[in-house]
Amino acid sequence: MPELTEESSFYAYLSRLRWIKRWGLKRNAHEENVMEHSWEVAVIAHILALIKNRYFNANIDANAVAAAALYHDITEVITGDLPTPIKYHSQEIRQAYKRIEKEAEKELLDLLPEPLRQDFDALVRQETMPPEQHAIIKAADKISAYLKCQAELKAGNAEFEQAAAELAEVISASDQPEVGYFMAMFAPSCKLTLDSLMKTQ
Repeated sequence: MPELTEESSFYAYLSRLRWIKRWGLKRNAHEENVMEHSWEVAVIAHILALIKNRYFNANIDANAVAAAALYHDITEVITGDLPTPIKYHSQEIRQAYKRIEKEAEKELLDLLPEPLRQDFDALVRQETMPPEQHAIIKAADKISAYLKCQAELKAGNAEFEQAAAELAEVISASDQPEVGYFMAMFAPSCKLTLDSLMKTQ
């Protein structure tokens, strides 16, 4: 066992992702935190990569995609979840937030023991991530947000109508064939109740 020179608070920070609430400007029927969102993005990204490999002649490491997706919002433990309408309100705000994100990435990486930092670099720093991998995670993030909107609408919460429509438009305009396949194959049943799901088996 290597000698421990100091303790790391890296995973202490990660564990606090459960307290970071998403969709902070909207009334939520079901609250969502960054930790559960990250898991959903990871499983969606994983299957998107597999779909791309099996049906569209790609050769992507689906396990690496899933791992990177688990960490895709890690900086929000420092920055908090900045709602999309604010993040994209102006070019100045977007650029400023990007700078803050990069600083948060560096701070979190610096919490790790030196030998582990290179392993986490492509997981934490988005600019070092392979472009195809990054595109799949971004698509999974949009799909996760869309499914959240649909769940809110199903609960009778009209707060999410516009967000659902905008996300549907973005997803339908995607040039990633794996996204279209996922939406046709897997997304429709996400609207079903448990009783309805059990009846379809």
